[in-house]
Amino acid sequence: MYSRKIKPAVFDELSKAKVASDEYRPEDAFKHLENAHVLGQHSTWLHTKAHLLMLHWAIKNKDFREARGQLLRIVGAATKTVFGLVPEGNTGGSNVSPFTPMPIPQALAVKIHKARVKR
Repeated sequence: MYSRKIKPAVFDELSKAKVASDEYRPEDAFKHLENAHVLGQHSTWLHTKAHLLMLHWAIKNKDFREARGQLLRIVGAATKTVFGLVPEGNTGGSNVSPFTPMPIPQALAVKIHKARVKR
């Protein structure tokens, strides 16, 4: 249920990431991918999708450290999310431990709350 409700917010961030990428703003693109990750990390499908797109970003930008980290995170997202094994708020990039919870920015927290209580 949460997946269906949060999906529009996740896809909005993914759309913004594509626009930023098309405009050659890789840092902005990755920030939107991180936002999509935070929003979708409680849905196996959306969580894994965010990591796949982060891997694509890493390859496109020749960031092989990020690509290596995303390969591990894809496996984790695909196999651990269903069990609730996600660190709340973690942005999903290889610059942070995949086990570290992080504060959720207020704008994203509002979207998450709305998706959890929306009827």
